[in-house]
Amino acid sequence: MTGKYDIAVIGSGFSGSLMAMICKKLGRSVVLIDKGKHPRIVIGESSTPLTNLLLEELAVRYDLPALKPLTKWGSWQLTYPEVACGLKRGFTFYHHDLDRPITSAPDRGRQLLVAASPNDRIADTHWYRADFDHVLVRQAEDLGVDYFDETHLTNLSQEGSGHNLEGVRAGRELCFSARFLVDSSGPRGYLHRMLGIGEIDLPNFPATQALYSHFSGVEKLDSLPYGTNVDEPPYAIDDAAVHHVFDGGWVWVLRFNNGLTSAGVAATGDVASEINLAEGEAGWQRLLRKLPVLQEQFKAATPMQAFTHTPRLSFRSAQSSGRNWAMLPSAAGFVDPLLSTGFPLTLLGIARLATLFETDWDSGLRPELLNDYAEQTEADLLSAARLIAALYANMNDFPVFSALSLLYFTAVSYSETARRLGKPQLADSFLMHDHPVFGVTMCALLSRAQEPRSMQESEQLIADIRSAIEPWNLAGFADPQRKNWYPVNSEDLIRAASKIESSCEEVASMLKKCGVGLAFH
Repeated sequence: MTGKYDIAVIGSGFSGSLMAMICKKLGRSVVLIDKGKHPRIVIGESSTPLTNLLLEELAVRYDLPALKPLTKWGSWQLTYPEVACGLKRGFTFYHHDLDRPITSAPDRGRQLLVAASPNDRIADTHWYRADFDHVLVRQAEDLGVDYFDETHLTNLSQEGSGHNLEGVRAGRELCFSARFLVDSSGPRGYLHRMLGIGEIDLPNFPATQALYSHFSGVEKLDSLPYGTNVDEPPYAIDDAAVHHVFDGGWVWVLRFNNGLTSAGVAATGDVASEINLAEGEAGWQRLLRKLPVLQEQFKAATPMQAFTHTPRLSFRSAQSSGRNWAMLPSAAGFVDPLLSTGFPLTLLGIARLATLFETDWDSGLRPELLNDYAEQTEADLLSAARLIAALYANMNDFPVFSALSLLYFTAVSYSETARRLGKPQLADSFLMHDHPVFGVTMCALLSRAQEPRSMQESEQLIADIRSAIEPWNLAGFADPQRKNWYPVNSEDLIRAASKIESSCEEVASMLKKCGVGLAFH
């Protein structure tokens, strides 16, 4: 069996299927190839408002109306009620000392709650990837993309300006030729292996491991004594990406509407070795015993699949593009699940590569443009790595950890607002890393955050972070009266209109268009 195509996409996760759909809409012949099959469970499940906005922009630009309902909880439930997902109203953080019970302090010094939407209707979601990815690959097939699952690719060779891929599927030999290859097969994926591309460490980033599974029978945190508060939180604390932070690692808990909960831990090598995460379920149970709140929450929980242990979590490819091939950001590198940075990085990369296919296909996809794509992909990856490395270095110091997190929330909320106002040029890189003021200042603050400090120096760092974010702070972050709880408040944004080079009327109109509230972060 043979086939000749303009573009071959390797890997049919959400990014590969989306890339294939866009290429088809651009009038290219496309084959989508995967070594596995759907449905399947994969890591990477929590969307963000910036993620959803980027997905919506792609759906509109490339006439993919079936995707648009998947960008908000309310429209998802109306259009795809059979596709499981979770309600994500914000980011919930709690700080723990291992082997010690935790209590709720009046000043909420061990909490950070950052709302991502003002109501459920326009809220974000956790993607139950077994369903979500399966929907996207079916939509790609409906558009005319040729899809081959359970295909083992055995050989890759170059022929003229294109590529030949040989493989086997169900005992039959296959051969595909394609002018361009897009690798969406994840870290250490297809092209990384077939081309023998090296791996580069992320600078100053700790070696980390992960262990995770899906569970049934997980109690809600707000049903436990620690989950109660005198004041009303900005959202139900479980309707969020819940992060439990401790020295050297963190646990995520994401609830889906099909009765399942995704939970796992990412930890530095020392912590992972001490708990022995490589033992799977036994390692998970040892971790729970060190975190009494989680042990109580998971006391009746049952893992619904074998635990997955990832001995090397972070990854950076030494090369992410070449002659008529490119890796999507999800294949070019990965930092950590913390703050859900993988989705927006990938969608930004898809948008950039799609633009190349739109504007430069007839010119032969000039190498200098592919080099620019690779440089932007790496710059975005490194910006995420700098932030998350600083967060890991301060997991034992929650006031500094919280302040550093506000750098992230400030940057992404500003970027989202700029895009919604039709002014993406104000913040056109991830975390505004190339902004001549914010980017440089943030980089310096993150470097300081990784250095040893006295208590006085930590207090000064927090003060400097608060000062640094103020010119771009659209959501009242670092307001001491809010005591680490930050709701979505349209009045905050209207008051800050001048920071985004807009009038109050422009911002109010945008808010109305968004559904009376703006989904930040």
